[in-house]
Order: sequence, then C-alpha cells, then structure tokens
Amino acid sequence: MNPWAEYTPTADNPWDLRKAGHLFRRAAFGATHAELEQAVKDGPKVAIDKLLTGGAANPDFDRTSDFMADPRSLPASSEITRLTAWWVWRILHTAHPLREKLSVFWHNHFATSHAKVQNAQFMVGQYRLIHRHALGDFRELLHGMSFDPAMLVWLDAKESKKGKPNENYARELMELFSLGIGNYTEADIREAAKAFTGYDLKAGKMAFDPKQHDAGEKTVLGQAGKWKGDDIVRICLDQPACPRFVVRKLYAFLVSETATPADDLIQPLADSYRASGFDTGKLVETILRSSRFFSAAAYRQRVKGPVDFAVGIVRGLEGTAGPLPLAEELEKLGQALFAPPSVKGWDGGPTWLNAQTLLSRQNLALALTSTADGRFGRRCDPAAVLAKHNRTKDADVVDFLLGVFLQHDVPKTAREKLLAYLAESKAAKVPAYWTSDDVAHHRLRTVAHLTLTLPEFQLD
Repeated sequence: MNPWAEYTPTADNPWDLRKAGHLFRRAAFGATHAELEQAVKDGPKVAIDKLLTGGAANPDFDRTSDFMADPRSLPASSEITRLTAWWVWRILHTAHPLREKLSVFWHNHFATSHAKVQNAQFMVGQYRLIHRHALGDFRELLHGMSFDPAMLVWLDAKESKKGKPNENYARELMELFSLGIGNYTEADIREAAKAFTGYDLKAGKMAFDPKQHDAGEKTVLGQAGKWKGDDIVRICLDQPACPRFVVRKLYAFLVSETATPADDLIQPLADSYRASGFDTGKLVETILRSSRFFSAAAYRQRVKGPVDFAVGIVRGLEGTAGPLPLAEELEKLGQALFAPPSVKGWDGGPTWLNAQTLLSRQNLALALTSTADGRFGRRCDPAAVLAKHNRTKDADVVDFLLGVFLQHDVPKTAREKLLAYLAESKAAKVPAYWTSDDVAHHRLRTVAHLTLTLPEFQLD
C-alpha cells in the first residue's frame, strides 16, 4: 500500500473548509475568506495547483523589492531589523506564498545569522539563492550554499587554508545540511575540510586561491581523490542518507513535528526524491496531495511559528501592516528572520511558546486589531473586513472570524463565550465622547482579538 497515495474526497472524508484552511496554513501563511471559499469550490487538485504555481508575476512587486534591497536602501551595515522587515514585506505581498514558505524552511535548514555575517547584502544574496531554488533542485541549492559569501563568513570557511583547514563547514555540510549524525565519521570531516581550503572572498564574491588549497588526495565517505569543495558536495549528495535526511526535515515542516516517522514512510519519498534529481517541487507536491497530509496525524500537529502567527492575522483581516514594526514584534516572539539562534536554526515546536512569547503574541494580536495602535499603519481593521463581507449580526460576526482564522475548529463553548461578550458589551459603559460607530468598532475589534487568543489559533 502506498503511504503517500493521493487524497480523494469521499462522503466520509470530504474536502471542506477545515482541509482548505490546513492547506493554507502549511503551504502558505494563512488565507483570506475569499481564498478559503474559492479553495473549497475548486477542490483539492486545483487548490494545490494554484499554490504550486503561484500567482501571475507582478513587476511592481519586483521593482519595489529590488529598490528596498538595493545597497543604497539597505547598506551592508544595516541592522537586522531592516533586513527582517524587507523579507516580511515580501511575505506580506508575494503572489507565491508557497515559495516564500519554503524559503523560510531552507533559511532554517542552512541557518545563517546576520549577527556574525554583519553584511546585509551578503544576507540578501543568500536569500535570493534560497528563494530561486526553494522549489527546485536541492543539488544546486546545496552547491550554491557551499560557496555563498554569507556562508563563507558564517562558518569561517574563508579562513580555511592549506595546512590550517577549518572544519566548521565540512562538519555542518554533513551533520546539518545533507546527511545527519551517524552517517559520517570524524575522519570524513577532517578530510573534507582539506577539500574546502583555498576559498575566500574578493569584492564580495567567492574566489578560489589554488595556492591556499590542499591539492593532496583525500578519502571522504569511502571515495578517494584530489577533491575540491564541489567534489565533497557531490559525494554527500551520492549518499543514500542524503535524500532521507532532507525528506525527514520536510516531513516535520509540512506534515508533523510531534512524532518521528517510520522508515517505511520516509523511504518511498526519499527514493522518488533521488530519482527526480532532487526536485523539491515534486517532493512537496507529493506530500501536499497525499491523504497523509490531510489526515488527523497531520492536522494541527505543529505549533505556529511567529511569522505564520503574525502574517496569518494580517492575511485573515485582509489588511496590511508596516513591515518594520512587524519585524520588531517578530524578534519579541523569537523569530527574527536572518538571525537564527545557532547553526541548528530555530528548534520550533513547543519552544515557540512560553509565558513571555504567549504574552507577546496576545499583545501583537491586540495591536494588529486595534486602530488605537498606529505602529502598523492602521490598515488592519476587523470592523472594515466584517463590513466588507456584510457581517453585522453578532452570530454572523463570530462565525466569520472563526471561519477565517480557525475554520470553526473550536469547542462549542468558545463560540458561546464570544457571543456572550458581544451581548454583554452592548450594555457596557463607554467614554461619553464615543460615537455609536466608535462603540460598534470597539466591540468588533475586541471580539476579533479574543478569537486570536484562543488556544487553537496557536496551532498550525
């Protein structure tokens, strides 16, 4: 039996709003009411097709992004918050959310921090490399990352010289980027480090100096030769452990991080991944179309990362938010893009949540739903989106918010409490200078905030 058989709707397992919401949480950053409704109408095949291909190219998006990332707008000395804000802007406005989602995944896989690199243009260059190959050939991505300027600084590869090889990149290439612990030896790392000698930076680009390269024979993972860095990358890719390692990480990202998948679940994907030439797009498509992806084993089995949490609110409210203040808030939530905490990246899962980050999440939800907080441009208004969709009655308001943000996947008591708030707030005292519109808008913004603080909204 194929564990990755394609999902086909049935009377007992229908394609519905819950499954559409699950798809948009995992393969995007949430969805609007219209996108959810259209996905339900389209059915799973077309809905997934649209996410895989993305929307039409937008020249204005590209021009604005390029202008914001230009060295004159984003000098090499720029602080991390400005870098994060640039990427947040792209996530908020992209026509291809799946590509951005996978870019976040690969950024965590090849975790490189501006805290050490200290060159915004190097970090932008690494992002562009990741973004270009996010749904493409992992072999090209791994090779490009091995000689990427930001990576050369991050793992001290540019300091690795003949007679004094630095083992950092060789170790992380095997341990974190391609094979995983247990699939190489310390001798393999020492020998591979010699192959990565002689790579330096000149004028902001990788430059190879043969005088600083150890040209002697090395034996790495059972293969002997006068290897250079690109040979080591090829040898790693040749190992049976490589596709299994990458597939396991993508499984945790797209399906479930709560349990280690059995080998008989991973191996078919690993075999097809290798056979396809490490085509990540095909691998992701297989996962997204599968019954397992839409199963109870996957549904709400991941904790939302900070980027997913914040952008999901903006998307659901059909608004916009200033990327700079949003970047500042993401840092409080524990996920400043371009600044993972270590070479292992963010641990994710339950580590996203503690007393401080939960409070920060509630405060961010309040700020995004309240026009009293002008940091976000006052363009993310629950009252406006509810009026747009003609939701005026209390029950309709609550059902709209629960549908967009949680696809009604909450206990009956949660809905009753939201309705009770709206009923009680009609008689609540308000400042004398408030108009009737002020009162109405305050009630709607508050019930939206309460919706976003429900425990279920913390889960992906």
